[in-house]
Amino acid sequence: MNILTLILDAQAPASQQGGGLSFWIMIILLFLIMYLFMIRPQRKQQKELEKFRNELQKGDKVITAGGIYGTVAEIEERTILLRVDGDVKLRVDKASIVRDSSDAQAAQAQK
Repeated sequence: MNILTLILDAQAPASQQGGGLSFWIMIILLFLIMYLFMIRPQRKQQKELEKFRNELQKGDKVITAGGIYGTVAEIEERTILLRVDGDVKLRVDKASIVRDSSDAQAAQAQK
């Protein structure tokens, strides 16, 4: 063994300790970026959707998650009765209502 390898081996653990701190800083930054660009916008979108569902009124035109267009005929605590066509009515869960169809039709008209 020569003196150079002994010196390099003695310095190696000191450089590894500094790497541990930078690793944790990078992990924290990664989670911060994920929160700002993924989790926060998702929560905001969920709150807006919940507000929309709670403000539904009789006569509103809506679209379900399955793509069914209908008009709200009756609202209960957890379900909604949709008038689909003529006398055809469907009872759906409130959670399956995803958007207002008048907004969707306005967006298609602009294209």
